[in-house]
Amino acid sequence: MQPALPDPVHLTRVDASQNMARFYGISLQPTLFGEVAVLRQWGRIGTTGQCLAETFADLPTAAMAQDRLQRIKRRRGYAVVSPAGTSGAGTNRFRTI
Repeated sequence: MQPALPDPVHLTRVDASQNMARFYGISLQPTLFGEVAVLRQWGRIGTTGQCLAETFADLPTAAMAQDRLQRIKRRRGYAVVSPAGTSGAGTNRFRTI
């Protein structure tokens, strides 16, 4: 049995004065070969955006990459999104690749 994957991270950055409305999603998914993929999706809110998958040998390494990406985006002004009435745990607003 494999360990549970961390919840996906959903971030947004909105600045009306700069006409900026961006989203960034980071999630972990197992691959068919026993590795773990860090899936990133980003773009303008309301669009499909772009996707990138990066594979890692194990879950701890992939989780560290997810945390690092989240820290970088938070430093750039992105904020964690949590739907109204929930803590954000177990929700996935972005499509899974």
